[in-house]
Amino acid sequence: MQADATEPLPAGAPRVSDRTTIALVDDDRNILTTVSIALQAEGFATRVYSDGEAALKAICENPPDFGVFDIKMPRMDGMELLRRVRAQHPALPVIFLTSKDDEEDEQAGFEMGADDYIAKPFSLRLLIARIRAILKRSGATDLPEPGGGPAAEPGPVIERGRLRMDPARHQVTWEGRPVSLTVTEFLILEALAQRPGVIKSRNQLMDAAYPDDVFVDDRTVDSHIKRMRRKFRSVDDEFAAIETLYGAGYSFADG
Repeated sequence: MQADATEPLPAGAPRVSDRTTIALVDDDRNILTTVSIALQAEGFATRVYSDGEAALKAICENPPDFGVFDIKMPRMDGMELLRRVRAQHPALPVIFLTSKDDEEDEQAGFEMGADDYIAKPFSLRLLIARIRAILKRSGATDLPEPGGGPAAEPGPVIERGRLRMDPARHQVTWEGRPVSLTVTEFLILEALAQRPGVIKSRNQLMDAAYPDDVFVDDRTVDSHIKRMRRKFRSVDDEFAAIETLYGAGYSFADG
């Protein structure tokens, strides 16, 4: 079976494909099949695993370029899988699939080093966009082009007072100290920081952070803003640059 098939490679087997390889781990075989087909159509190679224990051995012995792990799995959940994989391969980027609005899982996962979250049910287009963005942030240079077309170039570095954002590297610092944001949080903050003092409605922020075919409600944007503020306050307990304009939206103050 080739490396880009929707089955796991034998332990220790060499890759026979130069394509970026994504490991998918979920106990729902319908999700595995659907996501694998979508990723392969975008030019990625995939390996699928229906439980964490099976995935752990194969991923550690023959690491992929990226992992998509479900959190809620029997035998070994996604968080334990991430912890044990990262012990041997600390740079492997991972997205968690999680139940909608499960903030406790999200916070625990971020503390363990997850790169992003996608809540079920999810848009395949959103998942693929997040995978591409995280791979670019991690330095990948040979990604397949999205949908057969040219990839969009990242924007220029943004410097607003104590904030510095580098879209090409997906890096954020506040007063020179790094702040780890998810892809969605980065895109929302970038939309705000591009025009300090200008109020952005929740709809405008959703448009900046999500593909056109993904529906999210107002509370989703509010949750992202809440988590961003918490992360910035972990490096500056007086952080107040993201302002709420009740009934209107949010703005960024660079003073």
